Amino acid sequence: MSKARTKVSILGFRSETNRKSKIQNLKWVGFHTILVLLVGCVAMAHAQQARKVPRIGVLLSGTPASFSPRTKAFLQGLRDLGYIEGKTITIEWRWGKDRVEQLPELAAELVRLNADVIVTNGTLASKALKNATRTIPIVMAVVGDPVGTGLVESLARPGGNVTGLSNLTPESSGKRLELLKEVVPTASRVAVLLNPANPTNPLQLRETQAAAPAFGMTLLSLEVKGPDDFERAFTAMRKERAGALIVFGDVMFYSQRSQIVELAVKSRLPGIYVQPEIAEAGGLMSYGPSTNDMFRRAATYVDKILKGAKPSDLPVEQPMKFELVINLKTAKQIGLTIPQSVLYRADKVIK
Repeated sequence: MSKARTKVSILGFRSETNRKSKIQNLKWVGFHTILVLLVGCVAMAHAQQARKVPRIGVLLSGTPASFSPRTKAFLQGLRDLGYIEGKTITIEWRWGKDRVEQLPELAAELVRLNADVIVTNGTLASKALKNATRTIPIVMAVVGDPVGTGLVESLARPGGNVTGLSNLTPESSGKRLELLKEVVPTASRVAVLLNPANPTNPLQLRETQAAAPAFGMTLLSLEVKGPDDFERAFTAMRKERAGALIVFGDVMFYSQRSQIVELAVKSRLPGIYVQPEIAEAGGLMSYGPSTNDMFRRAATYVDKILKGAKPSDLPVEQPMKFELVINLKTAKQIGLTIPQSVLYRADKVIK
């Protein structure tokens, strides 16, 4: 073989070797790329799986028993939107059990759990959460005066990380006086129970005082700071010859409703309450926003936030449904006849 042919042969061998090497390299690069993509897809799938089930925190100021109708309404609202606790969502429940001093620590627990959104009720629990986080979205199911208490900048544009529903409507105060006047036409002096620790109670008092002259009524305001104060307050009502009673909305009043209605019946004092559960427990009447409906509607805020909406862009809503509850059994106990004109307007009559 000549040197020229040998050289060509060697060059051909090298060329073929290089070609095969390049093919092998391309195959390896292709395999490596596919492997990287597969690993990436698996990692993404794991990440998506880890975040697939949103975590909702719930901070409520009372007990599971006392809030049962409201939590059922909230869970039903979630189910209506396709969320099932334990399947498509997880819920971390925290209960204040009527001890407001526990709220800050419970709020901190939910923040440490890094909930996607936290639902709460009441001014004190809402403020505890806002103090604990400025980033996790907070939905107020029921709160009194979110603007006046600094929870939001305005109802239309809340700003920050807090939004939800407010149950404070000035016209409700006048409506309760109107109902009392229809039921007890002779009542001119009306006792008012309020908790000074509740930021919305003084505001409710001012609104009620403003409406009272139109019905020929004057108010006797009595502060109740704890369960031991109720006996003293009702003694003062009897001494001042109050003809009727208004009890504002408050967590303590809600939890102590049995004691309140027992004292009201014992004093033969017609009372009207904000929370329907108090009328159901033996109070004469209640008028106010449906808290169950508001808890149900709070689920729509959770849904919007989980789908990417910002709390700052979701306006605070006002009540849409009001309820008048009348307890005829209590009326009979205190020797009172409820006019048919009032009964016709009742959403619920307890016999």
